[in-house]
Amino acid sequence: MYLSKVKADSSAEQDSAAGQARWKKAYLILPVIGLALVYLLMRWFGAAPAPAAPPPASVTVSHPLSRMVTDWDDYVGRFEASKAVEVRPRVSGQLVGIHFKDGDVVQKGQLLFTIDPRPFTAVLDQSQAQAAAAATTVNLARAELARASRLIADQAVSAEEIDTLRARVQSGQAQLAAAQATVRAQRLNVEFAHIRAPITGRISDRRVDVGNLVAGDTAAGATVMTTINALDPIYFSFNGSEALLLKHQRQKDAAGQVEIRLQDEAEYKWKGHVDFTDNAIDNGSGTIRGRAVVANAGGFLVPGMFGNMRLNGGAPHRALLVPDGAVVTDQARKIVYVVAKDGTVAVRPVEVGALAGGLRVIRSGITAQDEVVIQGTQFAMPGAKVNKIAGRIDPAKVAAVAPVAAPASSQATITN
Repeated sequence: MYLSKVKADSSAEQDSAAGQARWKKAYLILPVIGLALVYLLMRWFGAAPAPAAPPPASVTVSHPLSRMVTDWDDYVGRFEASKAVEVRPRVSGQLVGIHFKDGDVVQKGQLLFTIDPRPFTAVLDQSQAQAAAAATTVNLARAELARASRLIADQAVSAEEIDTLRARVQSGQAQLAAAQATVRAQRLNVEFAHIRAPITGRISDRRVDVGNLVAGDTAAGATVMTTINALDPIYFSFNGSEALLLKHQRQKDAAGQVEIRLQDEAEYKWKGHVDFTDNAIDNGSGTIRGRAVVANAGGFLVPGMFGNMRLNGGAPHRALLVPDGAVVTDQARKIVYVVAKDGTVAVRPVEVGALAGGLRVIRSGITAQDEVVIQGTQFAMPGAKVNKIAGRIDPAKVAAVAPVAAPASSQATITN
């Protein structure tokens, strides 16, 4: 009985192993059958259709804007006082009065300081007395000469006595002239004791206080009492390259008008004109110094301020303009994309000019009839076709979104 059971179990195990082997063979054959079915279906129904080509990209195009523009050349410089004076005393003495407030705007001739005038007044009185004595001596000598001249006809006096009296008169006149000159000098010293503003301008703070002794200009190292800067008009000093100098010398019609903006200003609100260029180019830097005169009635501008200045580069001229973003840099050249009537994109190398409120002046390379890609330049591929969207260049909108940054090498303004 036990042997029959063992044989039965062994037979069951063999049947199970045979079944598993058959399933493994089926698993290996199924992928092959699947690939064959796919192949037959593709042959029966035909190949799958190719994917559709993407539609043409859309770009915004516009004709270049034709406007009259004025070119400007940019400089960076700083303001300087049109006149600057260090106030120093011309006589020595004790300071007894200060007649201004620090930082005031003073007028020419206004009294600023008073040095004790009593020593100078005393010397003046003494000089006037000496002049009076000299005048008396001259009058006496003239009277004696007159009397002797009446007696010479009667031979009561000799010719030698007449010559002596005449010489005495001349000597007295010389002494009187010297005394009068001394009086004038002492009167000047009394006047110099009252120190007045030599120019109109804004005064600095006082450098000495009442009670201090100050040294006049006759002594070594005269005391600086304060300084005065003339601020209306004010100068703007800048340096320009030799190339820009040559450009402006050849443009005889350039008016030399300048516009300046300060570091915190977006607009060029300060107006002026160039009144001076130096007589030589600096050998070290290759630049030449220039100066502009700017009205400053309110005294807002002060010496030492930095500013960005643009100088009129010539008479207004007609030019084509496109948004600055439409100009693409291709290695060492500047290009724009134009679209033909059939929608084909082409590349046009251009010569660019100044920047006018976000619009770039195009000097050559395109015409007013070309349709230039002004938006979507990243989708424009040379030789490819695009879907054109008609656009319009609006200078006001372009200027509104144009960032305010440091001035470019040149600028322009639209005049109409």
